[in-house]
Parts: sequence; structure tokens; C-alpha cells
Amino acid sequence: MSVLTEHASIDMSRADADTLHKSTPLRYHFLVATNYYDILSVKKGSSEKEIRSAYRRLARQFHPDVNPGNPDAERRFKEVNAANEVLSDADKRKKYDKYGDQWEHADQIEEHQRRQQANAYGRGGYPGGQGFGGAPGGQPGGASFSFGAEGADLGDLFGGRGGAGAAGGGFFDSILRGRGRSRGQDVEQPVSVSLAEAYSGATRTIEIREGEERCMVCGGTGQIAGAACHACRGSGTAAPLRRIQVTIPAGVHDGARIRVSGRGGPGANGGAAGDLYLLVTVGGDERFQRRGDDLHVDMDVPVADAALGGEAKVPTLKGKTLALRIPANTQGGNVFRLAGQGMPITSGGFGDLYATVRLVLPAELTEAQRALFEQLRASIDGAGADTEASAAGGGA
Repeated sequence: MSVLTEHASIDMSRADADTLHKSTPLRYHFLVATNYYDILSVKKGSSEKEIRSAYRRLARQFHPDVNPGNPDAERRFKEVNAANEVLSDADKRKKYDKYGDQWEHADQIEEHQRRQQANAYGRGGYPGGQGFGGAPGGQPGGASFSFGAEGADLGDLFGGRGGAGAAGGGFFDSILRGRGRSRGQDVEQPVSVSLAEAYSGATRTIEIREGEERCMVCGGTGQIAGAACHACRGSGTAAPLRRIQVTIPAGVHDGARIRVSGRGGPGANGGAAGDLYLLVTVGGDERFQRRGDDLHVDMDVPVADAALGGEAKVPTLKGKTLALRIPANTQGGNVFRLAGQGMPITSGGFGDLYATVRLVLPAELTEAQRALFEQLRASIDGAGADTEASAAGGGA
């Protein structure tokens, strides 16, 4: 026979069905499970890009660094991470869409189905025998049981209290005993750095969940008042928070995804932990603009030095100032390239620094300076007039 939930169809043998029928009637409850699509505010058919965009937006909104001392924001941040762990992985998402909050047991459930089918063939279940799930091929004589959304207590079916669970540790207890190790989930963590930190490299202390302990909220039962525990999502175990220090390498780009091996979600039944991925956001800077591995900066040059030649000071992200020789007749907007003074390149070397001339006039002119500028203007205007007169005479 088949037990149907919102996401799954699970086969039941004739002996199991008889045991379930003869036992004390089950008190059914519908377990309210967290909907990961609702958490990320996306539709079930959303694309990977839409899910990734929604996760990053919500992760930044509820990040503990942005909401210090706000338990509601911390709870939402954890929920957003949990939803993204599943929906960002194509295989996990497929299992979640089919089995809901029991997606982690998809392999065991499907293996159980295959065994039941094989047993049915051996017992003469096909065709027309007393197999499970009714009489395949339209043959009479099959037996079928169905549990709709109203009255399906997944806690009872998967080893909860009462009913068939009391007879042998849960109707599907053999499915959930962990028939092998499974790797932990990968976790994504947003990290923000300044442009100066991206230049020199940085460290951050972040919180991760590591290892498994008995859930302190439900006492390890996985349930509270007949519903799945919100803290451990019905598992009865919880991974405690640990603080770790992570390194952001010099030269990191905005949008980079840095892998920290073995620092993701804990594995099941002794399986390896997943990986932690740092999603890096590099902030802007008041003086410098970054274009790839190159940097651009404005360089103040006094008008007299631009006209006669001189020396200008160029700021760098290192915190040092470089001296640059300026040739005579330098125009505003001219660009000078300083090789190897840009951002570090992760594969080795440095980009370049481009300094753009910004002409600077005195804030206030003295009488003597004003007189000199008047003379300069008259000289320039006179030279221009002489040139025009010469051109006119030559034409005559």
C-alpha cells in the first residue's frame, strides 16, 4: 500500500498494514514544516539566480553585524541560511520539492520502496497478488491504504509515539537509522570588506554550527506540543555555535566566493562536514576607484607646476605618498600611469595606478599674485593677437 504525504509516496507491506490496522487507532496530527520558499520570499519555480539574489538580500538585511543584539534578526538570519543551503543545491532542492521536510531521508525512502517492490515480486504480488500499493497493471486483488494531508502524523510514521511506532520503534524506523554516512551541507556566509582591506587582506570572526548535540529546546525529542521543534526542525539534535577566524586574501574582488573546507554543516552518521563559502562584498572608497586590478585616483597639481613643470604627490592604498615628476605644459585631465602600484593580483603581481591631473588654484590671491596673473593673461592675449595679425598679413 502507499502512504501519501504532500511530497512523498511511501510503500507499505501487507504485514505492516495489518499491524497498523490492528493497533490502537492513531491520533493524527499535521506537522507544520518550515517552507523554504516562503522564507526566501520566492516562488517554487524560481530560477537559481532569483534564489541567490533573494538569499543575498535577506542575508545582508538580517546579518548579526547589521542587527547587533536583535534575537529576531538572528533567528531570521539562521532561517535564511538554512533555506539557502537546500534551495541553492539542485539535488537537494529536487529532493525537498518531492519529500518536503523529510528530504534528507530521500535516499533511504526510495531504497525502501525498491526493496518493497522486489519483495512484492517474490511474494507473487505481480500480477494481481496481495502486494503493496494496490494491484498494479489494473489487476484486481490488491490492497491500498492512503493518508491524506488531514491526519498524516509523520512523527508516528517515522518512529513517533503510539500506533505502529509503539510496536517496533516506528513504522519507518529502519529507514531512518542511518544506513551510511552523509556529507554535511555547504553553508554560505556574507562578508563585507573595505577597499583598503581588499588591498592588504583581512580577517573576520564569524559564527558557524559545528558538531551535533542534543537539542536543548525540545530535550532531544524533536517535538514540542505535538509539532516539530522549531529549533532543531524535528531532528532532536542541534549543532552548537562556534566562533572561527577566516582570512580574506589580498586582492579579493567584489562578489568573490571563497571556500573554507570542512567548516560547513555537520555530516550525519560520522560523515564529513560540508564546506563554508564566504560571499565577499568590497566597499567603495572616497579617493580610489577600482577597475579590475587597476586603481584610479585624482592628483592635485598647482597651476604653476602644471605650466612650468614640477613635482606632484600621488596617494596610494599602501598609505604612502609617491612623488611624480610633472613636465611643463601639463594639462588638467592628463593621466599618468604608475606601474605596479595597483591592487594585488591573487595569481601574483600587482595592477597599475592611474593618476589624473586636477589643477589647483590658490584659494586666495595676494595683490602681487593678482598682478602677475594679469600680466600673464595680457601676455597670452597679446601673443594670440600677434599670431592673428601675422596670419592676416601673410594672407594679404
